[in-house]
Amino acid sequence: MHEHLDFYIDGKWVPPVEPRTLDVIDPSTETAIARISLGSAADVDKAVKAARRAFESYSRTTKEERLALLRRIVEVFQAKFETLAQTITSEMGAPLWLSREAQAATGLGHFAAAIATLEAYSFEEQRGTTRVVREPIGVCGLITPWNWPINQIACKVAPALAAGCTVILKPTELAPLNAIVFAEILHEAGVPPGVFNLIQGDGPTVGTAIAAHPGIDMVSFTGSTRAGVQVAVNAAPSVKRVAQELGGKSANILLDDADFTTAVSGGVAGVLVNSGQTCSAPTRMLVPAARHDEAIAIAKATAAAFTVGDPKSPDSKLGPVVSEAQFDKIQRLIRIGIDEGATLVAGGPGRPEGLTRGYYVQPTVFAGVKNTMTIAREEIFGPVLVILPYETEEEAIAIANDTPYGLAGYVSSGSLERARAVGARLRAGSIYLNGAQIAFDAPFGGYRQSGNGREWGIEGFEEFLEVKSMLGYSAA
Repeated sequence: MHEHLDFYIDGKWVPPVEPRTLDVIDPSTETAIARISLGSAADVDKAVKAARRAFESYSRTTKEERLALLRRIVEVFQAKFETLAQTITSEMGAPLWLSREAQAATGLGHFAAAIATLEAYSFEEQRGTTRVVREPIGVCGLITPWNWPINQIACKVAPALAAGCTVILKPTELAPLNAIVFAEILHEAGVPPGVFNLIQGDGPTVGTAIAAHPGIDMVSFTGSTRAGVQVAVNAAPSVKRVAQELGGKSANILLDDADFTTAVSGGVAGVLVNSGQTCSAPTRMLVPAARHDEAIAIAKATAAAFTVGDPKSPDSKLGPVVSEAQFDKIQRLIRIGIDEGATLVAGGPGRPEGLTRGYYVQPTVFAGVKNTMTIAREEIFGPVLVILPYETEEEAIAIANDTPYGLAGYVSSGSLERARAVGARLRAGSIYLNGAQIAFDAPFGGYRQSGNGREWGIEGFEEFLEVKSMLGYSAA
């Protein structure tokens, strides 16, 4: 078992102020594969001091200097790509093919997008006699989750560095090893000391210290809505900016003129991939009541094709979920779905056949679901799809918006214009029409309890900037 007990602060690997360790568990075997240190408020304070010192010089670097740094990071990232992919598979269970094609690849995508945004961005604008200037907000605390770990790290760190900010990263303690590889990448690329700092730890200790620290100017958090609320509460006394990307229960409306073979199978795949651990997954599939049985048949066949097993095997489409706690939560909600009268179409409680060890969940589909049922209201965060029948387009829109969340929405139709018209009425931050995929230059974020602020694209970049008005006339 490997030990990674130091934190990366001020350009060096340093021991924690107080020794406290945690084993990192491989969810496919339920065995420890590494040991990390858990930080404290004292470690956060050390990192804040380093980041504040570094901000004085780094915030004044030119656009060209920051572009050169980002390009060096991309070069080293590419060289360490396979190490990152292997690490992610080991610590959070994504199949190796997914870690290569999506998990690690999105990290590179965000750095490429940050470079493109910075190249085209103007930090100054003249409005009459006023010069409007955008400048880096300062020291940023970044708190990231385990489901798409390097994706969430990169989509925060890349624009922060591009904007001229310095950062303190607290990755999830459940999948912390990829962040260590990432810190090594930034160090090798020549990121100046103090510009990037990494502290491992849990939310109640290190996360709280980051949110509350008066020396941190902004917190960007991705995780559960419950934890996001606590981050905002802890940050409130210092009136720092808080950007949140939180939970979701996204509706996927299949209109009556949609190609059901494509739309249903694609919708099922969108939920199951990454073992259902995607905040924007289309977990509520809304279908015309007259085509409910057709949707059930396609969904059942699609789910059956998703083989579950060892994430290192090329034959596995799905690996385990990340932890025992997550496994237990999903199992509880599957049983609740059965108890509340939903029709179990595929999967169900317990591990898939032949798997007795590891946090493996059966690809599960419920049909005949009502939007008042628990499985239609709560974010399950596992490979579980619920299918809800509707009678009219108006009813479908009403059901889709009947949720405290608002992260994403999906619409399929034979007419793009019809899909757009329905999508325009969905109260969510990202709407995907007819199977459209993510775009790194498209702003990503939610309405209501799915959070505030935006990541990705120009909007995500500007979250790390302050706006200053410089008003004045030429001297007489």
